[in-house]
This record gives sequence, C-alpha cells and structure tokens, in this order.
Amino acid sequence: MTERTPRTVLLRGGNVYSPADPFATAMLIEGEQIAWVGSEGAADAYAGIADEVVQLDGALVTPAFVDAHVHATAAGLALTGLDLTGCGSLAEALTRISDHTAGRSGVLIGHGWDETGWPEGRPPTLAELDRAAGGAPLYLSRTDVHSALATTALRDLTPHLAELPGHHPTAPLTRDAHHAVRQAALAHLTDEQRRVAQRATRQRAAALGIGALHECAGPEISSAHDLAQLLELAATEDGPEVYGYWGELGGTATARELGAVGVGGDLFVDGALGSRTACLHRAYQDAPEGSEGATGAAYLTADQIADHVAACTEAGLQAGFHAIGDAAVDAVLAGVRAAADRVGLAAVKALRHRVEHAEALNDEAIAGFAELGLVASVQPAFDAAWGGPDGMYAARLGAERAGALNPFAALLRAGVPLAFGSDAPVTALDPWGTVRAAAFHRTAEHRISVRAAFAAHTRGGWRALGRDQEGVLIPGATATYAVWRTGELVVQAPDSRVAGWSTDPRSGTPGLPDLTPGGELPSCLRTVVRGRTIFQATTTG
Repeated sequence: MTERTPRTVLLRGGNVYSPADPFATAMLIEGEQIAWVGSEGAADAYAGIADEVVQLDGALVTPAFVDAHVHATAAGLALTGLDLTGCGSLAEALTRISDHTAGRSGVLIGHGWDETGWPEGRPPTLAELDRAAGGAPLYLSRTDVHSALATTALRDLTPHLAELPGHHPTAPLTRDAHHAVRQAALAHLTDEQRRVAQRATRQRAAALGIGALHECAGPEISSAHDLAQLLELAATEDGPEVYGYWGELGGTATARELGAVGVGGDLFVDGALGSRTACLHRAYQDAPEGSEGATGAAYLTADQIADHVAACTEAGLQAGFHAIGDAAVDAVLAGVRAAADRVGLAAVKALRHRVEHAEALNDEAIAGFAELGLVASVQPAFDAAWGGPDGMYAARLGAERAGALNPFAALLRAGVPLAFGSDAPVTALDPWGTVRAAAFHRTAEHRISVRAAFAAHTRGGWRALGRDQEGVLIPGATATYAVWRTGELVVQAPDSRVAGWSTDPRSGTPGLPDLTPGGELPSCLRTVVRGRTIFQATTTG
C-alpha cells in the first residue's frame, strides 16, 4: 500500500445508519476516522473544508460487513475455476467437469457438487468421474467441503490413501482420506495460483461491501504457507482486512508465528450434515442400512478440547472449534467447562472462545454458550440452502430435528454473541442475502429482526475479535463503511404479532433495506476500509 496524506471526505444527501443520530443524512471522515455524523443543514459547515464532497443522492451508508468465516483460497478457486454450485443434475455436473478439464494439464481443483438436489440422487461414480475428467487428476469438494470426489489419477498421487479412515474405492471420500486427497491437490498449487485466488475472493468481498474477513485456516483445510501468503497479501494490497485463525490442536506457537488472532476456526470436532459426518447423539434418518458411522464422526474428545482451551487461555489466544452436530457441541461444552475449572471461568470468558456453525443446539446447550462466554459464529445461508420441510436437513434428520437447527432467536435471547459468515466457498459471499436468511429463517421461531441480523454481520464480527468499538458509524470510530443503492428503508420485525415493517419517524429507529424474500437486494456503490476506498462501482452516463 502507498502512503498518503490524511484526507477529509464529506458524504451528504443520503441516509447514514448510525446510533448517534437515527435521522443522519451526512458523515464527515478525517483520515481513518469518522469525525462527525449529522443532518444535511449542518453539513454545509463542513463542505468548505472537505477535500472531497460525495453527493449520495439518497444512497444508504452503513458499516461495512464482516464475514466471520471464509476460506479465501478455496473460495477464489471456485470464483475463477470449476464451480458446480447450482448444478441441476448429475448429467450437468459431468458436462461442466468435461468442459473445464478439456485441454488443461496438472492437478485440477473444483467445488460445489450437491447430489441431494439432483434427479439421479447420487454423485458420479469413480468411472464416470474419470471419463468426464479425461483421466486428469481432479479434486472436487462437496458443497459442505466435508467429503470429496477424487479421480483415479489424484488417488494415485495420495500416499497410503486406501489405509485411511473414510476411504472408499469408488465412492466419495470422507474423514482422513478426504483430508489426504485435498492436501495432495493443494500441494500442486503455485504461489501465483494462490495469489490469483486470494485476490479474487478479496475483490469479490469488496464489491459486496465487506470490509473484513475472518480466514479459517488450518493444517487439514489449507496450510500454514497459504495463511501466511494471504495475510501478507492483505497487508500489502488494498482490500478487505483479513484476520487469520489457525485451526490446529495445540497450535498456539504456530498461530503466534503466523500472526493469527486465534487458534481455532476449522478445528474439527465433527464434520457436516450433508456428508453425514456431523456428530449426532441419534443416527441419521437416511443413513444407508448397515453403514458404519450412522451417527457421524467424532474427531476430538472433550479431554482434547479442554487441553486446547486451557492452553489457548493461558497463552492469551482465542480458541475455537468447528462443531455442527449435537454430540459435537456437547463435547465442546464439556471441554470448555473442564478448561474453566483449571484456569478459571473469568479467564475463559474474557477470550470469547468461538464455536463455528453450532447448528444443533438445544436449550441446555444455548445456556452453556452463555455461561461460558462462547461466540456462536454461524452461517444463516445454510438454513436458506438446506432448511425447510423438503430440504437436505429434513432428509438427513427428519422434520422435527431439522426444524430445531440454527436457533438464532434463542441464542440472542440468551445473550449469546452472534457473528455471521458465509463459510465461502460452502455458501457464497452474500452479506445482504445472509441477513435476509436470518430474518426469514425457514423455521419461524428462529427468526430475528433485520436490525439484529445486520448487527451480527457487522459489529458481531468485530466483537468476535474482541474489538467492541468497531463496526458502528459514530464520531471517533474507524471509517470502515459501505454505500448502497437501495429502495425504501424500513424497520422489519420477525414477529407476526407486530407490524412487519414501519417507517414511523417517531420510533427513532434507523431504517434498513426491505429484505422481504423475492425483492432486490441493495447494490454496493463504494466500500471504504479505514478511510481508503477499496471498491468503487463504475457508473454509466
């Protein structure tokens, strides 16, 4: 990044989403900080001293979004390469694979297949995959990234694959076998390929009004080199800020060496529901008869979790775990409680240790989150993609258990901090879509207000980092914000017993875009991080 003299910028003639003034139409930025927020009339006094005056023409200004769970390289590879997300059938997926691999050499990587929505109801066989890939070594992660397809050529490049848990000679690979083929594929990426992918993710995020990303790295999901390269890129090139998490058991020294903010993220306690590897107390409803692991996979014990949390707490580093199934969540809670008994509950709570995904929570588990000061780093787009009576969750668990997943309203009522993310490439970078998914959850009792969902996707991401002063537009705060073209601003509530929306100015509540499903989402015009513009929409006459 190049140095520059601090500039004064005045935004005026719009709507500024600020608790300092619910009717604000203007905002003054001096260098990296917000200097003033207020009315259009008062803005006249600042127009003469501003280096730049931005006429908003009714646009909305909000804090920039924070995506609290991403995998930048994998997301960028999907953005720039083979992405099977949205394929309507097995036949279409095979055609896309064939088209992508034709004429290419070396190890190839793709993502996004999901057989649950295909009329064939199954992934490709190994023979079908080999034919479509033309014999190339190809890795294809499932949409949840907890199982994968791998061609024979890639399997042959993976040492001792047949001996690993999760191996199958012809079907998708899970558990250790999946991690092994993924590492074999990623090992063939060049530094330049990584940079291209990481830039693509950061550029896409900037264009969506995202000002910060939490990168969830680890030895099983990426590599130390991958995280180091991403953090270096973010430090030297304009774009969203990146905060790295290193998900390795006992990896405090590596995390410090890398400059990671925590030793967590995707430190796997279990897998995912779509791959039937999320760890459950009761068997999957649709588990194949006689199959092993009908209740999923448990990767860590409560004792291992306790040791990790205690070590992280003593080192002053945030711990975190990937836990989706109810048995995995219970293991995390038991482990964190045991750590608190060793090092003190106050010390544990002070670091705001995280649980990623945290989908299968009952009332007792939610109370445990509140008791232990845990942050729920969650992905509302999961419910939008796989929830509902006809969705993948219901197929895997049955309607009753599926309807209990992702209880955002209960978490908020219990005082559990929420931080929203995408888990890209599992679901796309889509912040307003994420807010919509939480506000219009497929299970009505889990819905939260648009305002609460927006806070979880902005301020919540900063609070998960321990930066409570960030993510709000008030004088003295960091000038990290986004400007949006949108329609009427409203105040939407999830409770049908009250008005669904209101524009009554007497409420003194700043409005946000109407996110009713089916409507157009806001369009980002500009994204600014610490006073520096990282995205500017092109305009046409």
